[in-house]
Amino acid sequence: MEARASAPDFWNDQNRAKVVIAETNALKDVFEPFDALQRSIEDLDVMMELAEAETDHGQIKAAHQECARLMEKLETDYRTFELKSLLADKLDANNAYLSLNAGAGGTESCDWAQMLLRMYSRYCERAGFEVAVMDIQRGDEAGIKSVTLQISGPYAYGYLKGERGVHRLVRISPFDANKRRHTSFVACDIVAEIDDSIDIQIEDKDLRVDTFRASGAGGQHVNKTDSAIRIVHIPTGVVVSCQAERSQHSNRDKAMKMLAARLYELERDKQSKEMEKFYGDKGEIAWGSQIRSYVLQPYQMVKDHRTEAETGNVDAVLDGDITLFIEHYLKMKKSKR
Repeated sequence: MEARASAPDFWNDQNRAKVVIAETNALKDVFEPFDALQRSIEDLDVMMELAEAETDHGQIKAAHQECARLMEKLETDYRTFELKSLLADKLDANNAYLSLNAGAGGTESCDWAQMLLRMYSRYCERAGFEVAVMDIQRGDEAGIKSVTLQISGPYAYGYLKGERGVHRLVRISPFDANKRRHTSFVACDIVAEIDDSIDIQIEDKDLRVDTFRASGAGGQHVNKTDSAIRIVHIPTGVVVSCQAERSQHSNRDKAMKMLAARLYELERDKQSKEMEKFYGDKGEIAWGSQIRSYVLQPYQMVKDHRTEAETGNVDAVLDGDITLFIEHYLKMKKSKR
């Protein structure tokens, strides 16, 4: 593929060239870490041989410590490689759109949505993904009612696709003067961003386009013009919004791209006869439909109800350390395949 990319006429067809480059990079994401693991194993073998050949007690101890360090790094790199090897679906390597919508619970759920926004933002920061806020609706008193993020980076969709569903929080409410325990729900939705190689036909007659004034910070221009865009796809009822840019035209382009991604996801589910599963995974934003529970009182635990993965380190999870749940979900999906 690299040889094809070096051909003089390679960029004559730019769309095809971009596909080839993306496929090449996807393959490199597998081969290069594999080669690095091979080299690490060889380095560890050499260090162990040196340790066995030493006669000085201090040198032996130092060599053993270096072996332990190399082994720890090797295990970490292997775990990362193993996790990436589970990402084999068609769209796993793509960017993603992540949406959060507060459910039953008023201010409590809006605050919970804000906490989840921070959790996913922190995870993306650690993973090296770029995050852009496409649309956000603030809560009446605190938190957010809804937010849509564009998450960009290799395999962003593959890593985050298992987060789709209802997330449940149990805690002593900071908004309750009587310090009673409250349960809050937020729905998380994930769709993959699609490129120009996938053709989604969207008729203008099927769209209702509304403009509105962007909310929140954004400068004098944004606050005084109806630059934000909301598009409703009438046949399916899919709604997308974007207020990320100052230009109404730019917001419309981004919203249309997001709409195409959502419609493509729906079409994939229809073709694979999994439409009921698509909505079942997400469910209603209420009791009995959650995929994961975050309990802060009377004990501390985060548990995924699909994989049974759990941890008592709630603070770390809410700070973005959700790799445990991502890993268990991907392994579960692989075992089912």
